[in-house]
Amino acid sequence: MTTIRPLAVGITPLETRREVVLHLATRAEELGYTAFFVAEAWGHDVSVLLTEIAIRTSRIQLGTGVLNIWGRSAGSIAMLASSLAELSGGRFVLGLGAGSPQLAEGLHDVAFRAPVERLGAVTRQVRRLLDGGRIVSSVSGGSRPLRLGVPPSSDIPIQLAALGPAAVRLCGELADRWYPFLLPASGLKEGLRLIEDGAARGGPGRPLPRICPGLPVAVAPDPARARALASWWVTFYLTSMGPLYARTLRNHGFGAAVDAVLAANPTRGTSEVPAAAAVLLDELTIWGNPDTARASLSGWYAAGADMPVLVLPPNRDRDELDAVLDALRPSSP
Repeated sequence: MTTIRPLAVGITPLETRREVVLHLATRAEELGYTAFFVAEAWGHDVSVLLTEIAIRTSRIQLGTGVLNIWGRSAGSIAMLASSLAELSGGRFVLGLGAGSPQLAEGLHDVAFRAPVERLGAVTRQVRRLLDGGRIVSSVSGGSRPLRLGVPPSSDIPIQLAALGPAAVRLCGELADRWYPFLLPASGLKEGLRLIEDGAARGGPGRPLPRICPGLPVAVAPDPARARALASWWVTFYLTSMGPLYARTLRNHGFGAAVDAVLAANPTRGTSEVPAAAAVLLDELTIWGNPDTARASLSGWYAAGADMPVLVLPPNRDRDELDAVLDALRPSSP
């Protein structure tokens, strides 16, 4: 029997066309993808989109990739997870992440303080509630701690988005899956070491989380078009999405390349990756024609990824996105 390598699809918060997201989810199931993840930021409520996807599909796993920890309490996150798990017939994966100061403060009006500690506290509370336990209260007042009024859902996987060392160790300690986005390929080995350190902190016999890196996709028959899209991915996240991605790349030895990108794009709206930073295209994205993209994807499996997540570019033509899903569909090793 032929073994098909697990492969998932991810949608960024920038993709706000509801019907396109629903179409891509059903198309991903038709093509044999393992999972479909939808991130939430300042657009649609991800639980509503995933409800629609659950109703329209029957096999593919579905999940939040990623749900930030500032917009909902641990109790409301646990209720969301248990409801979607029941609705989907056990196909739901709960992806959590610390998000960004802009998202926490600019949308939810919550101070962005101690994000790793907050991620750990929320994850522990959510896991406790899903396991059938009572919330551990952090406020005074004497109210009796509650448990969820539905059956326990201990089998819901929790997937953490993590890039910094402390967050990656936390993932190893608490999570079932690790979902690093825009991690350089050469940094996966160090990430795995941090995951192992965290798992050891979680107690004897704790299994390692599955490794599910989010990989921005830029695939086209025309190499120039593919490179332009890969360049957009790199420049957009380095210039418009806060300091985390630049800091991560600097920590992995790509400081000069980051500086070159920032110098080439002093204002928003450009996407120039100069020759001095071209290494970032290969390190961070799956780009090129279908053949070179498939070869790049195989490299991530060889480096230790259990289930790569192909993150589709937002606001592209639907037929173009369909072609990408078809070109990179899951295959045997």
